[in-house]
Amino acid sequence: MNRASGPPPTRWALYGTSVEQYATTFAEKIEAGEDIDGEARLADALLPRGGRVLDVGSGMGRVAAALSARGHHVTALEPDPGLVAQSRSTFPDLEVAPLDVLAYTPRDPAYDLAVCVGNVLVYLAEGTERRVLAHLASMLAPDGRILAGFHLQDGPESRRDYPVEEFVADVEASGLVVQLRAGSYQLHPACDEYVVWVLSRG
Repeated sequence: MNRASGPPPTRWALYGTSVEQYATTFAEKIEAGEDIDGEARLADALLPRGGRVLDVGSGMGRVAAALSARGHHVTALEPDPGLVAQSRSTFPDLEVAPLDVLAYTPRDPAYDLAVCVGNVLVYLAEGTERRVLAHLASMLAPDGRILAGFHLQDGPESRRDYPVEEFVADVEASGLVVQLRAGSYQLHPACDEYVVWVLSRG
């Protein structure tokens, strides 16, 4: 696809962590015994059995693969070529579309859950936040929801700051409502370091 006619480059593409650093970070978390499956467990709890999932910015594929293993039908989108290659190598049975979410139009837009975890929303192209949220809303089933999470503090240096009040304003302007705000994927109380959102159509 010609970039001139496609979506603008994301902050990840311009400033993001290298694939090697990204992989090393998760390898270190696994080695330290940290929980790296919290996103998938919460997503699974939000879904009907055999639900339809859109994983936006699927990265290495760990969440999409975990949800697929739980019996869900997952569409994984990842625009970074290096992460697509690593995902296909690590999870060869997982299909990954090498697309930006704004370039994706499903034939059957009725997802039970759109997953945007791992700081995806703070790495979007500048000024596209409302477009992305509205596009996600348009692809949800009537009772579909969005699971999102990002750092408010102490996250990657290349991410944007996305204050809670600004995010909520963008959510509401995009035809969505906040169902839940928590401080972790284990649903700890809201805090100032990290935020987990469950959104639905208004």
